[in-house]
Amino acid sequence: MTGQDPTPAVEIDTGKPHPARMYDWYLGGKDNYPVDEAMGRQMLALDPRVPVMARVNRAFMHRATRWLAGNGIRQFLDIGTGIPTEPNLHQVAQEIAPDARVVYCDNDPIVLAHAAALLRSTPAGVTEYLQADVRDPATILEGAGKVLDLGRPVALSLVALLHFISDEDGAHELVDRLLAELPSGSYLMMTHATADFTPEESAAATEKLKAAGVTLALRSREEFGRFFDGLELVDPGVAVVPDWHPELGEPVPGQDDGVIPGYGAVARKP
Repeated sequence: MTGQDPTPAVEIDTGKPHPARMYDWYLGGKDNYPVDEAMGRQMLALDPRVPVMARVNRAFMHRATRWLAGNGIRQFLDIGTGIPTEPNLHQVAQEIAPDARVVYCDNDPIVLAHAAALLRSTPAGVTEYLQADVRDPATILEGAGKVLDLGRPVALSLVALLHFISDEDGAHELVDRLLAELPSGSYLMMTHATADFTPEESAAATEKLKAAGVTLALRSREEFGRFFDGLELVDPGVAVVPDWHPELGEPVPGQDDGVIPGYGAVARKP
């Protein structure tokens, strides 16, 4: 981690739940507030496997990062980082490639408050953190360009993020804008929640989150696949999250107790 002030730049909003802090609560962390726990418990009442889903997403990030680093990628831009948990993306990447350079980005200042302490790079690599919102790709790209060489391939990580941004808010345009600044040979790694397997529970979850001021835009397999239009999907293509290269990591306890309602994929920019 290079030297940024770890003090939050803006006041933490504890009046409504935030996905990063809810995710932390699902994973058993302590960097969340009563409002996050209360909404998390409502989600668990609809589907008790939500914590398993959170761990499955992190396990996908580990496997995809191993695959990418093993295939020569040395630069990563992880947007929607969430509150750091170990191992995080840079630790997985730098275990394979100690010189890997990683930029993390999130919009909740509580993430920044922990980033300096927890996001420690290897001496040969670089780890940096930006506080910015995915809806502001220009700021993200400007900051990332100070750490990453945007003329060389970059893996863009959007794990469990885009289901919080609707089509009306320009989810596809945001991905296109970010990828447009990355060269040929870059990759998009992404997971996304879906209502394909649990339509009733998903509809109820969407309404509860909406009432709390949180957008949940669940997409079908086909709709998720649209984010990869023009890219070259890595085998096995779009898959239910635990089924993407399971040989690259350990299974998450509980992941086989019914279908995990989410998709994952990695694709190369030609």
